[in-house]
Amino acid sequence: MKAQWRAFLENAGAEFRDGEVASYGNPEQELSIALTGNVFADLSHLGLIAVHGADAQEFLQGQLANDVGRVDEAHSQINAYCSPKGRMLATFRLFRHGDAFYLRLPAALVEPVLKRLRMFVLRSQVTLEDASGAYVALGASGPTVDQELAESFGEVPQATDAVRTASGCTMLRLPGVHPRFEIYGPLDTMTKLWESLNVRAAPVGATSWALLDVMAGIPTVYPETSDAFVPQMANLQLVGGVSFAKGCYPGQEVVARMEYLGKLKRRMYLALVRSETAPRPGDELFAPDSPGQSVGRVVDAQPHPDGAYATLGVIQIANAEGGEVRYGAADGPPLDFRPLPYTLESVGAGGAQS
Repeated sequence: MKAQWRAFLENAGAEFRDGEVASYGNPEQELSIALTGNVFADLSHLGLIAVHGADAQEFLQGQLANDVGRVDEAHSQINAYCSPKGRMLATFRLFRHGDAFYLRLPAALVEPVLKRLRMFVLRSQVTLEDASGAYVALGASGPTVDQELAESFGEVPQATDAVRTASGCTMLRLPGVHPRFEIYGPLDTMTKLWESLNVRAAPVGATSWALLDVMAGIPTVYPETSDAFVPQMANLQLVGGVSFAKGCYPGQEVVARMEYLGKLKRRMYLALVRSETAPRPGDELFAPDSPGQSVGRVVDAQPHPDGAYATLGVIQIANAEGGEVRYGAADGPPLDFRPLPYTLESVGAGGAQS
């Protein structure tokens, strides 16, 4: 995080924990406003990997699970980097800014992903670098936040995954119940944007922003779940995060075989969990009728304003839809399943087996 930007945030009332903005003094209220009103958030807790060079697109196309050819100045995408066994090492949003591609992902995965990608550069004209401090990044969400952003930029991306560049900033439209955006730009411009948004929107911490991803049903791979899930297990095919028509990439044969020849036994569900212990990525889920064997794992979980934890979990379909699932143990807190904000029509047509 740029020192000037951190000082600006501290002056605005930001309270930091473990290097990220925890809240602006009232985390419970921020969670509630995030689901109903206009909010904006510093995104410095997320990292960026920049990919430059004449062969950047070709290189990424041979490494990633989605069709990089569809990413340009007007379109971003959810994407994944898989192991040879077809399991996701990372998920991220891929976009272009200037002459480079950027992978936006949890900061803790920047170095591991960079290290692995660099192993395959060989003679390609590609440069990969940690660009986490290159821009100031803000997230904005809410029923009328698009109108607020339009006052600063004149126009905003209208469709999910659309991108617009204005005033030296790149704006990405994200999935969400309300209009939702990520904006990347220079310090001075982003400081002015903050001040503009602060008139009719509320600043929130990193947890509130992560809650919006959970409620949108967007899976995030963390270090604890790296190499744990095939894309279809985490519904990546349902949110436009994997292509079955592109060429080869690590794990492609496994992912394709599971899509066309397999039967989906696990998929990702959204639930509320009332637990004294906060669920963490990778934590196990159990069914009372199978007490000795895990039936799933937590993908992501964030505090919900009603006192529970909004939780995404990859769970055996038979248990999730035919019985009870509990967190942590067979007699642990039950999962209160909630509908995801997208259809599950492709489930059953093929997919991942555990």
